[in-house]
Amino acid sequence: MNSIKEFAHINWEQFHFLRPVFLWILIPVAIILLLNIVTNRNQIKWQSVIAPHLRKYVIQKGSEGLRKWMQLLTMITLSLAVLGMAGPTWKEVEVPGKILETPIVVVLDLSQSMMATDIQPSRLERAKFKLSDFIDANPRARIALVGFSGSAHTIVPLTNDYKIIKSHMSTLTPNVMPFYGSNLEATLDLTDTIINVTSAPATLILFSDDFDKSTFDVLQTFANSGTTKIEIMPFNTIVGANVPSYNGKGFLKNKGKNVHSKLNTDILNRLDAIENITVHSLTLDNSDMELLAKKIADNIEFKEQDQEKEDDWEDHGLVLIIPFVIVVLISFRKGWVLYSLIFMMTLSSCSENTSFKDLWYTKDYQGQQLLNNGEFAMAGDIFDDPLQSGVAYYKAKNYDAAIAAFSKDTTAMGAYNLGVTYFANGDYAAAELAFGNAVELDPEMENAKNNMQVSKHLLGGENEVNPEDAEEAPEKGQAQNEQNKSPEDLSGGGQEATKKQMEKERLEETVNTDVRKGKELEEVPDNFESGKGDPSQKVLMRKVDDDPALFLKRKFKHQVKEQQLKQPTNVKKW
Repeated sequence: MNSIKEFAHINWEQFHFLRPVFLWILIPVAIILLLNIVTNRNQIKWQSVIAPHLRKYVIQKGSEGLRKWMQLLTMITLSLAVLGMAGPTWKEVEVPGKILETPIVVVLDLSQSMMATDIQPSRLERAKFKLSDFIDANPRARIALVGFSGSAHTIVPLTNDYKIIKSHMSTLTPNVMPFYGSNLEATLDLTDTIINVTSAPATLILFSDDFDKSTFDVLQTFANSGTTKIEIMPFNTIVGANVPSYNGKGFLKNKGKNVHSKLNTDILNRLDAIENITVHSLTLDNSDMELLAKKIADNIEFKEQDQEKEDDWEDHGLVLIIPFVIVVLISFRKGWVLYSLIFMMTLSSCSENTSFKDLWYTKDYQGQQLLNNGEFAMAGDIFDDPLQSGVAYYKAKNYDAAIAAFSKDTTAMGAYNLGVTYFANGDYAAAELAFGNAVELDPEMENAKNNMQVSKHLLGGENEVNPEDAEEAPEKGQAQNEQNKSPEDLSGGGQEATKKQMEKERLEETVNTDVRKGKELEEVPDNFESGKGDPSQKVLMRKVDDDPALFLKRKFKHQVKEQQLKQPTNVKKW
């Protein structure tokens, strides 16, 4: 009743339609009205050639007046329904502000000075311990891990899966970084791109030992230009220490003297005085990280301010649709159902979220057609089935979208495909977890077991291989493929082969050609095992390095090449 009373107090100055595109449906409604008028005129012509006493038996069925009134009522209710779907409104309402989650970006200094040993066992190792303590304290927010030296790289994007962050921490050393130095400015630019996924203020936790005048200027500018809170954890002492050389022998030299890195208390005190920046002191236990995690967890929710709230309009269209619904419910007579079908088809074809194809083909069928035509990205957007959508995105090399799609599939195949996508995206730790989940769901899935081992080997320093670069693996007793002079002499030794010998020769040849040894690759192969085993393409993994940071090093190297980055010239070598 309140909605009906609203129509008595319409503010015509603010009156408008929320969905004016639906007003186009009035055109087919008008066409139906014209068809009814033409039909009535044709009936009038027939009346002039039929005897009056026979007309009611030939062309008149029921009450002529009632039929006209029902047609008029139908046109009115159709028109009102169209106006209702268009969303008439004239009253503004306030929408409450959204509750957002504040993200965390942990920035870890991977420059050579972090290898100094004034903090045991080293500054970098102590930073890893503190980061582990922080994660164990469970700040409850999404965390991204960024490493920087002469360039900055995202090690782990924003995630709630803290196990992935821990699995990457042990691999971090200055050797994984493509450039030397301490380019904090590039790091803050990368942080900006990560936290832009939300309008909530983020928290940046900086683990570093390099705090000088240039660092102060960069952090001050960053703090004053946004709402990001900066928590600084300095990892050096007042006494300081010499910076080890890159080869581990001796110390780095600058103008003939050992490079000595120590705590700059004056710069840190000035940073601590800046709004949005807090400098922490390291403790021997994990109490410092627990306090920081609690501080973040207590302020994890951010509510938009009043000036950020948007106004919305109250939709009064529902009242206009009710008459149409009533007429449809009471009009299941011959002819009326046809009008209803015409109207529903017109409505479906004109909706913003549907198309004319949706009347005849399912979304999955439409997506399969696009997939067959090679339009993978569009197919991924169309598919309703997350498995098919993920496959389409994977073929389009949109791995982020593929990961999001496969994550919705709770089957073993969904977990397996998720692992393959993580692997192609260079995240071997996540790939190993996904393959492990697939094995738990389906213990007989051999491909998942094999790929899980491959991912585990890569995290442990193993390298991938490409079947195209494979070479025959020499073995003792390899079958001789010498040319025989006689068609029946199959042994290669000049004697006639028996049936048993011939079977033995063929078996030996199959075994030796079935095993291949691969060469080392620089990048992740595109033809990672997809589940279609081919016995003739088996590959033996060859161990090339025990460095667990190998895949990160190559990932960063690929990013440098892709982004055309160069060694900065205005930074210190340490």
